[in-house]
Amino acid sequence: MNQAGKQVRAPYRLQRFTHADIPGLVALSASVGWDYDERDIRTVMAAGRVFGHRDEAGRIVSSAAIVPYDDSLASIGMVIVDESCRGMGLGRQVTQACVDSVSARTAIMLIATEQGKPLYERMGFVPVSCVHKYLCDRYQPAQPKPPDHPDRPDRVSVIPCRQEHFDSVVRLDREAAGADRSRFLRERIEQAKECVIALDQRDHVVGYALSVQGPVHLVIGPIVAPDREIAALLADKLAGGYPGRLRIDVPCGREDFLPFLESRGFRKANQPPVMVKNARQLPKRSGTLYGIAAQIFG
Repeated sequence: MNQAGKQVRAPYRLQRFTHADIPGLVALSASVGWDYDERDIRTVMAAGRVFGHRDEAGRIVSSAAIVPYDDSLASIGMVIVDESCRGMGLGRQVTQACVDSVSARTAIMLIATEQGKPLYERMGFVPVSCVHKYLCDRYQPAQPKPPDHPDRPDRVSVIPCRQEHFDSVVRLDREAAGADRSRFLRERIEQAKECVIALDQRDHVVGYALSVQGPVHLVIGPIVAPDREIAALLADKLAGGYPGRLRIDVPCGREDFLPFLESRGFRKANQPPVMVKNARQLPKRSGTLYGIAAQIFG
């Protein structure tokens, strides 16, 4: 039944999608102005599950994805309903399929659109935080600082991430995100344009960051760092010299990072809420997450 009490018509079949359905999911995303591409959806499918509806002609008319990280946390995203099929309860049904695919003891998070928030509230999700969505048309490069500048982060070096660094990256990410995201990270690093790490003077990994090329933006994130100066150094490394449009989503609580982004040409686009179900708050985090991977991954 939909929210108006009308039964969803039988021609709309709910199912779990496979790699063969990726072109249809890309087309559905584009139809609502979103920019998921084939590589994004492959990463989502490798780390999680995608559900949705087809119409009688076999066209994909809805989607929702869930990415379980461990037994304690999962993230929902890519909730889309074709404009011609709205008001029939498809969005609720496909989101519920995601919820039902994990344990009732698993905290489920999502980043809501303005249009989707009322639905999620009716399904038992509650707002607990937010993210700051920042966009940039052209990155303004950093000006070199003199060797004696007090903010010059000479205590770290930034180098490309290699396989031997992966366990350290997973450890830092687990502390930052509050869950073991190793399966997702392996897939996202494979997808990434660049992955860099920050090494301290003892060659310990103290931070990492990824950039992923999308159809419209170079997405910077995750960014995990012990402080905003090192987060800025990682962002400069990935974005400096890039000639196109960029995006970074910054979690609430890391507002100290926003002036840096604005100095580089970023502008705030919106501030969507983070909502959770099966929990009262997000898992305990270390405060070192300066940029999320993407809204679907939380």
